[in-house]
Amino acid sequence: MSDLHAIWAAPSVPVILRSTLTSPFGRKVRMALLHLGLEARVVLEPADTLDAGDTLRDQNPLGKMPCLLIAGESFFDSHVILEMLDRLSGGALAPGEGIERFRALTRARLADGITDAALLVIYEGRFRAPDMASERWLDHLRGKMRRGLTRFEDNPPDPAQADLVSITLAAFLGYLDWRAPLDWRAEFPGLAEWLRVFGETHAFWDATERTKT
Repeated sequence: MSDLHAIWAAPSVPVILRSTLTSPFGRKVRMALLHLGLEARVVLEPADTLDAGDTLRDQNPLGKMPCLLIAGESFFDSHVILEMLDRLSGGALAPGEGIERFRALTRARLADGITDAALLVIYEGRFRAPDMASERWLDHLRGKMRRGLTRFEDNPPDPAQADLVSITLAAFLGYLDWRAPLDWRAEFPGLAEWLRVFGETHAFWDATERTKT
């Protein structure tokens, strides 16, 4: 069986999402699943990226999550998984063709890239002793974050729409609120207001908050 829709519709085929409730990349997948009504098909199985014995490292050689397992076959990363969900939903997450699709993909990758920079800031403090931290490196990463946030502050997606860009951006901003590598709300009040409206508009925002099970 090679047709994606047929595989997804087959109840005998297990579909497992390896992630945690705290992963921003995992959260955007969970938000998309809820938004598209596909969450009942997927079993969430926690993963530990630092555990050398976790099967995640076999499923994704990079040892990163989220990782979607369909009948044991691995699909990663979150951007690929959302592309798959977009196909399953008939293009509900991104424009189907033309330059608009590539604009949406680029903006979503920008939000992903800002998240990557934020994670590296957190890891710098987690895995290095304070006297080993590189302020030059941290400034470089915060510069990426600020430039990306400025781009979205100047041209935010529609908060009423739940699509590839808005879901990815919201997941990142939620991570910023939790880990606080940057005082983003003070610097980017327009995005703070954007997230407020997004969260009030879409029930899946609260449903995927890290304290929820």
